[in-house]
Amino acid sequence: MRILLFSSQTYDSESFLAAPQPEDLELHFQPARLSFDTAALAHGYDVVCPFINDDLSAPVLEQLAGGGTRLIALRSAGYNHIDLAAAKRLGLSVVRVPAYSPHAVAEHAVALILALNRRLHRAYNRTREGDFTLHGLTGFDLVGKTVGVVGTGQIGATFGKIMAGFGCQLQCYDPYPNPELVALGAQYVSLPALLASSQIISLHCPLTADNKHLINSQSLATLQHGAMLINTGRGALVDTPALIEALKSGQLGYLGLDVYEEEAQLFFEDRSDLPLQDDVLARLLTFPNVIITAHQAFLTREALNAIASTTLNNIAAWRKGAPQNLIED
Repeated sequence: MRILLFSSQTYDSESFLAAPQPEDLELHFQPARLSFDTAALAHGYDVVCPFINDDLSAPVLEQLAGGGTRLIALRSAGYNHIDLAAAKRLGLSVVRVPAYSPHAVAEHAVALILALNRRLHRAYNRTREGDFTLHGLTGFDLVGKTVGVVGTGQIGATFGKIMAGFGCQLQCYDPYPNPELVALGAQYVSLPALLASSQIISLHCPLTADNKHLINSQSLATLQHGAMLINTGRGALVDTPALIEALKSGQLGYLGLDVYEEEAQLFFEDRSDLPLQDDVLARLLTFPNVIITAHQAFLTREALNAIASTTLNNIAAWRKGAPQNLIED
C-alpha cells in the first residue's frame, strides 16, 4: 500500500521511518503543500497523509479520489481543514491522531508566557550586543495571578496543571468541566467572566464554525488593561487585525502566538530572503511585547514519535477493515 505524506519535513521522515512499520506499507515523502495544483502528485497512492496547513477542500478531495486515494490519514488532532461532507460523498475515509503529546503544546504555551513576562527575547538580544542594562525588562510574579484557560481537553488540562504549579488561580471555560482541574481549585465560568477576570488568557480549544474569531475587538475591549493573550490552538480563533489596535492602546499588554490565521502560505518555509507580503503579520512583528513562533508547539521528539506511530497504526487498522480514530461527519 502506497502512502504519500504531503508537507513533510526532515523530522517527519525521520520519525515515520523510525516507527514500527506495518507490513507492506510503502512511505513516500513530499515536501510540497497539498493544494489543487499539487494534488496530482498523489495519483496512484492509496493513502494521502496531510498536515495542518494542507488544502483538503472539496476540489482537492475530488482530485485525490479520482487518482485512486481511498484514505486521508491526518497527522494532526484538528480536522477543521477538511471538507468532511465532500470526503463522505467521495467515499474517502478520514482518520486522525486524537492525541500525541499534550505536554508538548502545553509546555510551549508556558514557555511563551515566561518569555513574554521576563522579556527574555529582548534580554537575549541586548546582552549579545553588550548592553547589560535592565530598563524595560521588569516582569511580574506568576504566583497568585489568575490564568484563564479556554478549552480544557487534554492540552488545556495539562496547561492548567502546570500553571497551578506556579501558584496561579485557574478560571476555565469549557462546556465539559474537567474533574482534574476542578480538584485543583479551578473555577468554570462564562467566557466573558473569564476574559474580564484573567491576567493571562490561553486558548486551547479546537476551531469550529461557532468559535471562529472568538477573540475579536469586542472581546479584547473587556480584558483587564495590559492582559496577556496566548494562542497555541488555531489561528482563526483570533481576529488578528484586532490585536494591532489592542496592542497599540495597551489594552493588550503581551501577545504570544504559535498559530496565525493566514499561516498556510508562510509557516514551515524559509522565507528570510523574501519581503514579507503579509502586512498584518509584519505589523505584529514590530511590537516588542509580541512573540510569534511558526507553529512549533507540537515539535518535540515524544510528540513526533506518537504522531508517526498512531498514523501508521491508523492506516494498518483501516486496511484490515477495523478503522480506528475515524472522523465521521
